Amino acid sequence: MSDGDTAWMLTSTALVLFMTIPGVALFYGGLVRVKNVLSVLIHSFSICCLITILWTIYGYTMCFSTAGMTKGKFTLNSMWGSLDNVFLNQIEPETLHGTFPEYVFCCFQLTFAIITPALVAGGFAERMNYTAVLLFLGLWFTFSYIPICHMVWGGDGSAFGDLLGAMDFAGGTVVHINSGVAALVAAIMLGPRAGYGLPTNDLEPHSLVLTVMGASMLWVGWFGFNAGSAAGANASAGLAMMTTQIATAAAGMTWMLIEWKIKDGVRGKPGALGLVSGAVAGLVGITPAAGFVGPVGAMVIGVVTAAVCYWSTMHLKEKIGYDDSLDAFGIHGVGGMVGSILTGIFGTKALGGVGITQSNVVLQVLSQTATVVITIVWSGGVAFVLLTMLSKVMRIRVSEWEEDQGLDEAQHSEKGYSSHPNSPRASQTQSLIGNQNGSPVRNGNMTGVSINDGGEFELKGGGTSTRAARIATGAQAYKKHGYQAQQSA
Repeated sequence: MSDGDTAWMLTSTALVLFMTIPGVALFYGGLVRVKNVLSVLIHSFSICCLITILWTIYGYTMCFSTAGMTKGKFTLNSMWGSLDNVFLNQIEPETLHGTFPEYVFCCFQLTFAIITPALVAGGFAERMNYTAVLLFLGLWFTFSYIPICHMVWGGDGSAFGDLLGAMDFAGGTVVHINSGVAALVAAIMLGPRAGYGLPTNDLEPHSLVLTVMGASMLWVGWFGFNAGSAAGANASAGLAMMTTQIATAAAGMTWMLIEWKIKDGVRGKPGALGLVSGAVAGLVGITPAAGFVGPVGAMVIGVVTAAVCYWSTMHLKEKIGYDDSLDAFGIHGVGGMVGSILTGIFGTKALGGVGITQSNVVLQVLSQTATVVITIVWSGGVAFVLLTMLSKVMRIRVSEWEEDQGLDEAQHSEKGYSSHPNSPRASQTQSLIGNQNGSPVRNGNMTGVSINDGGEFELKGGGTSTRAARIATGAQAYKKHGYQAQQSA
């Protein structure tokens, strides 16, 4: 046993868990409305608990048991591990996985299993019934995460890693494509959030401060994610750490510059959300490639992934019309696809990589592409079947009243904040009224309501009547309590 490898893997395990709680929780939490922030945090925390239990019972053995597997030969165990280590049976404190204890490896891989369904939750945020969330993600973990993980990382005889010769250093397919596609299917099947796409929607993030904090935690934690996947304190870990940093920085700058220069066809402004979204896209794109590519390859992967993910979140989503609430598919799904395919190119020694598993780059790219396509079909199919079945026996989407009230109170009987300037009712009227001192409030997206010459709130012609009427009603109530209505500049 190597003390150095053990220490690094213990550290990496803590870093990857830190990515979910609190990283993903805060990143996603800041992107939703104030009335739903606690529900998003609860998703991440409860998923951590649920998957830990399922992993201990059967998840680990079905992901990493090598019983019945033979190098170069396809069997049923090429897709699913056996049950010989149920409840972590036959694993002792002294049992080693390579140069460090198997319990450490088991816990390290558990943190990957935790973050993957937590990412899926970004696709249906603010509208899925909490009971359905737990059932869906528990079942999806069983029928999608486990087999994809085993096919990629199951060792000799695994369908992707051995038979197809696919390269996935830290989870481009296992974590990101897998979760992103499931999130897309869930977003489409549940339908968009109330008000999505309307000019009077109030779906803006309630706290970019939380989002930037969460993204920062993800960046730091990702060193455990990628460098930890080297399974030791070695040269491969050092390479993965360096390429992770380079790709993330390149992607963050790329996204910000795109917004800055050509947003909506005119000169835009650099924003925090674009900067951190690009950084996360870069982290996703480099994940399958981190230990295989060199610095130049990492930089190219970061730039390309950011550009494609920007197009996906800003144009593809709008054109097709799906409501991927927190861009789980647009960043994780699409970014994972781009990174996985580019791994087959920049992993070659001629382009600064450490080498590929196939005899030439064309075969490697075909292998990477085949793995991507199979993962898309598998994950999407499992998500579709599970949501269809659950919808037959229970209500998977919250009621219209619950969605309007907010999931924090309607589903959990709690509030994320005891007092907040962007409370559900205040956020509906903040673009229309001033405070008691007469200072104006920033104009938002409530374009279906205007203020007439008498200071009264009324609907604009052609506005979306139902939502705008609610806003106007709330604004009138605020005015009666001493708030000064002001015309927007």
